[in-house]
Amino acid sequence: MATTVQPTAGETTKQLVNYHVDAGVAVIEMNDPPANTYTYEMNRQLDEAILKARMDNNAYVILLTGAGDKFFSAGANIKMLASVDPTFKYYFCLHANEMLLRLEHTPKLVIAAINGHCVGGGLEIAMAADIRIARKDAGKIGLPEVNLGVLPGTGGTQRLSRMVGKSKAIELMVTGNTFSFEEAQELGIINDIFDRENFMENVMEYARQFCPPNKAAKAVGRIKRAVQTGWEIPMESALAVERENQQLLFQSDDAKEGLAAYVEKRPATFTGK
Repeated sequence: MATTVQPTAGETTKQLVNYHVDAGVAVIEMNDPPANTYTYEMNRQLDEAILKARMDNNAYVILLTGAGDKFFSAGANIKMLASVDPTFKYYFCLHANEMLLRLEHTPKLVIAAINGHCVGGGLEIAMAADIRIARKDAGKIGLPEVNLGVLPGTGGTQRLSRMVGKSKAIELMVTGNTFSFEEAQELGIINDIFDRENFMENVMEYARQFCPPNKAAKAVGRIKRAVQTGWEIPMESALAVERENQQLLFQSDDAKEGLAAYVEKRPATFTGK
């Protein structure tokens, strides 16, 4: 059963984010169909779900998706943004930055299951995931904020440029065009495209390969952390981050199991410990 991620006192009680764990995969679903546009209230609940998944010992992989089959997310709720003052908008973007950094900093693999259109802030959320899987012919992708007279302000300018390079990122954002999932895959924004039929079942099966007993989940998570942290710092410091993560893994039960299984010429059975 999915559980409600409750907002703090004084906020709306509407359920805008669903959370449940299925065979080691923490599923976080943005739940405001059809477009799953996010307000500050949704982001508070999404942030809480990210923290819940981080602390959940039964969750080895985090999977983000949107309710329904039309949109992953169309980004920020425009009516909300039009009704609030510039100070609120600034802190709204700041909180979104902090929320997505928490997702990147969590040493668990994050997969975005892009089940429909993924535009604006929706793509900014997806880009904070480690792997992005799209549903074939289910929608468009892009950062069209320039058409509203603003820029992609919750990480879009920075994450997209790191994925596709400065010049291509600028082109994609200043034109404001949306494009197909196939084009996004060619650019390196999308990792893979799965068939429409049984999309979520197949994404869940994909995610479970990174959970025990199939993989050493700690190793998967620490690979993610080494890359996410090391990407932004000088090489010598990045190598130190890599060594520290490796040392943590050397102390794990799964590392002992993996090495023993190799020596004994048998498949390893990992426990996540």
